[in-house]
Amino acid sequence: MASNALSGFYHKHRQEILYGISLALLLFLLKWLELRFLIIDHIIEIYVGAIALVFTGLGIWLAQKLTTPKVETRIVEREVYVMAEDEFAVNEAERQRLGISHRELEVLQLVAEGLSNQEVAERLFVSLNTVKTHSSRIFEKLEVRNRTQAVERARRLRLIA
Repeated sequence: MASNALSGFYHKHRQEILYGISLALLLFLLKWLELRFLIIDHIIEIYVGAIALVFTGLGIWLAQKLTTPKVETRIVEREVYVMAEDEFAVNEAERQRLGISHRELEVLQLVAEGLSNQEVAERLFVSLNTVKTHSSRIFEKLEVRNRTQAVERARRLRLIA
């Protein structure tokens, strides 16, 4: 029944449908030709634009590669041992095992308090070179490379408070 109605509609309006399809095809053909002529007329601009896009993308990529830091940031979590100052006693066995003198221990304690070499020298009434010598010997004995590592290791070994 639906096909009869559709067949009847087609036979009744056949000429209008064919004209509509013909006009649609003709419009599609004209638009396609217009696009081809547009591309042919402006081919140089299209190539220049494509090259510009490629080099812009390359520039952005290169800029990101050059500006990103090569150092990787790592967050290290460590346990911090906090003790009351009343209970602290120097681990004499560890101090003697490492061969750290009482004067080196004093220097290490002042470094742990945040004093500079010059301030340590003034506090202990010694020369700056003496403090540097004590510091370098402490680094060797504790097998560390800098002040922060020395203080951390000394606290772990209970050499300083």
